Amino acid sequence: MNNYELMVIFTPVLSDDEFKSQQKKIAKLVTDAGGAVVAENAWGLKSLAYPIQKKTTGLYWVLEYSAAAEFNEKLKIQLLRDETVLRHLCTKLDKYAVEYNARKRSGVKSNHQKAVEA
Repeated sequence: MNNYELMVIFTPVLSDDEFKSQQKKIAKLVTDAGGAVVAENAWGLKSLAYPIQKKTTGLYWVLEYSAAAEFNEKLKIQLLRDETVLRHLCTKLDKYAVEYNARKRSGVKSNHQKAVEA
């Protein structure tokens, strides 16, 4: 089992209920394949750096999960087929990124943040 982070940009025309159902659908794909959802974070509506399909905003969602390496290809195919997904990016996390994300979720300040405050 490897750790991954998936960022998905959904079309901005989705209602809140549709946005949540899309999130649940992707999380269910992970769990059905034997993976585990570690954390999810809905960023909401944000401006895009450049227009995608003539849209200048998108609904951002980040999912951290662990799954087998073969699963990512199946997930990619599902995301490409989904018309509500504008873009997606899946990144494999190393042990340092996993530790950093866990510390960030728990609210522990990093050495860099402590130095900036001083």
